[in-house]
Amino acid sequence: MERRMNARPRLVVIGGDAAGMSAASQARRQRGTEDLEILALERGPHTSYSACGIPYLVGRTVSSSDDLVSRDPATFRDEFGIDVRTGTDVEAIDLARRTVTARGSDGEAREEPFDQLMIATGAVPVRPDLPGMDAPGVFGVQTLSDGIAVREFVDNEKPETAVVVGGGYIGLEMAEAFVQRGMRVHLVEAADEPMGTLDRDMGRIVRDAVAGMGVEVHMREPVTGIETAPGGRVRAVATESTRYAADIVVLGMGVRPNSDLARAAGIEVGPTGGIAVDARMRTSAEGVWAAGDCVQSLHRVSTAPVAIALGTHANKQGRVAGTNIGGGYARFGGVLGTAISKVCGLEVARTGLNETEAERAGFEFETEVLKSTTRAGYYPGATEMTTKILAERRSRRLLGAQIVGWENAAKRIDVLATALWNSMSVEDIAAMDLGYAPPFSPVWDPVLITARKLAERM
Repeated sequence: MERRMNARPRLVVIGGDAAGMSAASQARRQRGTEDLEILALERGPHTSYSACGIPYLVGRTVSSSDDLVSRDPATFRDEFGIDVRTGTDVEAIDLARRTVTARGSDGEAREEPFDQLMIATGAVPVRPDLPGMDAPGVFGVQTLSDGIAVREFVDNEKPETAVVVGGGYIGLEMAEAFVQRGMRVHLVEAADEPMGTLDRDMGRIVRDAVAGMGVEVHMREPVTGIETAPGGRVRAVATESTRYAADIVVLGMGVRPNSDLARAAGIEVGPTGGIAVDARMRTSAEGVWAAGDCVQSLHRVSTAPVAIALGTHANKQGRVAGTNIGGGYARFGGVLGTAISKVCGLEVARTGLNETEAERAGFEFETEVLKSTTRAGYYPGATEMTTKILAERRSRRLLGAQIVGWENAAKRIDVLATALWNSMSVEDIAAMDLGYAPPFSPVWDPVLITARKLAERM
């Protein structure tokens, strides 16, 4: 197609959630409306929403899906001058002609030219090729539209028994949501323990706590298929050893980077399956940027490429890309995989490497596990928490940390993430000046005690 003559430079953004719209908004701030035209193409109906809030929408902790939307398409158009087209699926990128082929809700395909391109296609859920995975009543929960569909199904069909396949963050949070809705809940996981990003000893604490709150937890049971009723609707989940009756099934088996569009265009994709980018979020193609769950990042501890789907990373990466697109200068510093969750009151957090990851990265390390309380033991409301840290044997620098406990426990992971970001040793951590008052911690915070014990032993 003919290139536009005497037109403003044009940025086309593929993907309208965290990374894509952060990049578009930041580029607009850098360049202003007169110097840059921005077109954002989004497959779904929503922009800039919190996917992390979906379980709380299903469980009715959050009353409306509107509460999860930070900025809708109209806001981007009216306040930012960004042309957002929802219901638009990008089918191809032509680097030579500098165009993308996009199919709108009317079914018509159009070519859209770009001077710069931002790829923010996110991640796609892992859905194994097993019988019945597409049956009515089987849901993924990757997008806000998915969450709305699950909530409407629960509201209208009133299922009595739910099966959640997968024991990661989303699986556990959906199990909690279904418990809150009054269902009998089975959690089915192929691994030895839930929360595969934790070490097994910490995962066991999670399993015992979740089971104690009414979720029927089934470990080491790979799913072999979904059984359906004569009308085609889900009725059970089959595993290698048994079957579990189900009125609704949610798949929480993880995600992979949605890099297929970039790969087909000849853009480099890394060993993790994520799009390869540098610290400024540039891809291998001139004028093409990428950010969010579709890219691979540098892990600051292992220095290996990793693909970690977290909204915190996506928003930061999008802002870095937008700054650079707009003519500024910014770099993304890498990731630690810091994550936190709450399931039926149990708080779970981790940062850096677990034991398996540390071994894979070639570290020799020591660990320390401490059981303590969240407040001074005599203060009302003190609850149990378990802290685990890993440190390199020779340098004694922190490699990773995990926390499992009750109210007031998990946000302590931020102290350890800060220490990890700055390559601190366990002696450095043990000496830190942390705040103290009986309602908030023992006089020696569990973080300090765990680090001190490991320092003494090393």
